[in-house]
Amino acid sequence: MSSLDELIRKAKELLSEGHSPGQIADELSLSMETVTWLLTQVKGTDIPKDVHIDWTSVSTEASLLTAMADMLLARLQCARGVLSTCSCESDDRQEVIVGIALSGIPLATLMAASMGAKLAIYHPVKQSSSEKPIGSISGNFAMVKDESCIIVDDVITSGNTMREMVKYLRKHKATPTAILVIFDKRGISDIDGVPVYSLFKISRID
Repeated sequence: MSSLDELIRKAKELLSEGHSPGQIADELSLSMETVTWLLTQVKGTDIPKDVHIDWTSVSTEASLLTAMADMLLARLQCARGVLSTCSCESDDRQEVIVGIALSGIPLATLMAASMGAKLAIYHPVKQSSSEKPIGSISGNFAMVKDESCIIVDDVITSGNTMREMVKYLRKHKATPTAILVIFDKRGISDIDGVPVYSLFKISRID
């Protein structure tokens, strides 16, 4: 997808296939504000400032996806080698890798396998279809209570999902120790005190 018209077409196509706006935002690596604009294009409103990231050339190839997961782990290990006061270093427990649905799941799975760690899956609020949407940890994977957790996703767009995830973990007596993403659109070093480690920081210059 290389044009605005193509993004509009894709967003509407995903909507017609039953995807919620939150799922569309994840599929296109865009903010909810941008997706809402793509679906409605309300007259008199400006196009939201956003950056679309298409990394399907990597995400559709298992070997490349594995290499990306390895790069994220290496990024974390390098950072922790420098950050000698990192709180997680004094904790003997094996950290739980928490993948945010949807795109964070394969990365988190590969990382958990590489580390010999437990895997947890988080479904964010924006993907809930209930009248009172809430985020939740899948009961089919590891639980997070009393665990140290590494949060994994592909992109930080607005940072809202990450803030929600950090709040959820703390509410459920878990300790988030790091956030790993491939792309960071916000250029932030931490979210509510949890360090963010990205492979790429995306900046828009107007």
